[in-house]
Amino acid sequence: MTTSTILTCLAIGIVSGVIAALCGVGGGVVMVPAFVFFLKLPQKTAVATSLAIIIPTALMATTQNARSGFVDWKVALVTAISASIFAYFGAGWLKTMSNETLTRIFGTVLVVFGLRMLLAGKA
Repeated sequence: MTTSTILTCLAIGIVSGVIAALCGVGGGVVMVPAFVFFLKLPQKTAVATSLAIIIPTALMATTQNARSGFVDWKVALVTAISASIFAYFGAGWLKTMSNETLTRIFGTVLVVFGLRMLLAGKA
């Protein structure tokens, strides 16, 4: 790994860590596009790498948020169970899709949810 690649990874980590802590996103929204654009990773590799990074990122942010009393543990538990089960199947589907299809799905999800949030204007 070159120094330039290491610095790029550090920059991506800084931005995604801050965005993850502030907005609850970082992996998909920041890391995946950055890995594809700056590091030239294939979409599948970018997605898989991002998911591996989310684990420690989520643990750090959750620790801080739990200390502040912001975590609804009942919602987290039920959602985590269903998300974990279906993430297993999603990872299987990832193998069957082309990088182009995955990129289009990813872009569509970002645009749809981004527009909904912008137009709703409330939290």
